[in-house]
Amino acid sequence: MRINKRCPSHPGRVLKNLYLVPLKMSNTELAKTLNVSRNAISNIINGHKSVTPEMALRLSQAFPNSTPESWLALQRNYDLWHTAKETNEWQEVKPIKVPTHLVLQSA
Repeated sequence: MRINKRCPSHPGRVLKNLYLVPLKMSNTELAKTLNVSRNAISNIINGHKSVTPEMALRLSQAFPNSTPESWLALQRNYDLWHTAKETNEWQEVKPIKVPTHLVLQSA
């Protein structure tokens, strides 16, 4: 497994820089639109909380040019990078020889 040297952006940073700043929208306005607390939005924007599947659905509904899958992919990439950098035990796992017809193909 190859891990990028540069940390992927947290979805909260993407939300802030690609949506809130250009739209001149406050955390409070977005929270009202999404029907969540301002604190929930602030925690995501500041990278303290993850984008959950439910929040991904809300964000994609509010911003129709995005999808829930794109928000979750941003979160997954961020989490995977940090986990790979913060732990080493996963590197000790030995590969299992699996017949090719059973191997999952990447999308």
